[in-house]
Amino acid sequence: MFLWRAEVQPGVSVAFTDTNAGNLALHVGDDAAAVLHRRAQLEHAAGVAPRRFQYMNQVHGNEVSLVVESGAGAPQAPTADALVSLGGPLAVMVADCIPLVLVGAGASGPVLAAVHAGRPGLFSGVIPAAVEQMRASGAEDIRAWLGPSVCGNCYEVPAELRNEVAALLPSAWSTTTWGTPALDLPAGAASQLAALGVPIEYRGPCTRENESLFSYRRDSRSGRFAGLVWTHD
Repeated sequence: MFLWRAEVQPGVSVAFTDTNAGNLALHVGDDAAAVLHRRAQLEHAAGVAPRRFQYMNQVHGNEVSLVVESGAGAPQAPTADALVSLGGPLAVMVADCIPLVLVGAGASGPVLAAVHAGRPGLFSGVIPAAVEQMRASGAEDIRAWLGPSVCGNCYEVPAELRNEVAALLPSAWSTTTWGTPALDLPAGAASQLAALGVPIEYRGPCTRENESLFSYRRDSRSGRFAGLVWTHD
């Protein structure tokens, strides 16, 4: 169910699911009841229940939503590409984009963030926006976990798009293993985090190269796996 899971500081855990957890997205044509059942199973496996992971309606933008409360009820999913909470369990769903998890120390407890960092989000600054919201919420000593995503050897794009993105994020310039233009989203995210003074604690494998992970590039009918962060009761 978990590709990687760790208690990253006392009372805070980060995890990334794999295909054994099943598809966790409601927008890919799967049976909604089955998806909600998988989410509930995941919450029990993580030890979050009766709390619920807060998901979001992801739109490849840079909107950050501050989660004021995440209780036992079914929270409304905000339209956003980053969530910040003062301890409430958070989730981000992907199938090649970067599931970025951030943890910082606040005056009254941990400050958490889950970020959907695909190409448009990186280009429009969703990562700096999330870090800014965390710091506005009192976070210090923020650290990052870059979950599995398509790597720079596999993410083929038109040359014009590579040029456009690399003009803003030179570190994202890449070439596939078969010699065509590509983008390295993890490298682009890493350069943004470095500029923000946020160290990276973990980097996940390539989704396209790893069949235990969902990958839209490998299969356009793919489900979605999740990046998760939560506090322990």
